[in-house]
Amino acid sequence: MDYQTYNKLSGQILDAAITVHKEMGPGLLESVYELCLLKEMQLRKIYVEHQVAVPLYYKGEDLNKDFRLDLLVAKEIIIELKAVDYILPVHEAQIISYLKLTNKKLGFLINFNVPLLKEGFKRFVNNF
Repeated sequence: MDYQTYNKLSGQILDAAITVHKEMGPGLLESVYELCLLKEMQLRKIYVEHQVAVPLYYKGEDLNKDFRLDLLVAKEIIIELKAVDYILPVHEAQIISYLKLTNKKLGFLINFNVPLLKEGFKRFVNNF
């Protein structure tokens, strides 16, 4: 995927998240926002998967355990959703780890429990 495509999708993701936030407001469970954002992206014809299982490897060995990505857009962009009072360093570490473990270049951490979504929208890159 080229830089221009990443940028276009990034704008679409932000716009879809803002639409969900305006429609649903803050204060709901993360799972509600996940389903609403999934539906909003599908309505916009954006290829998205949810609860994507990623096998866990340690020192090259498959540990027969998966971790799950909330949303994966176009098979390349990870979206980790939260509905918390504050984004903590551990939340940021989670998305950074997911990017490294999957070798993906771009991810977003979106916290829906904020008055304005732009306050809860953070972009992360991995070797980009």
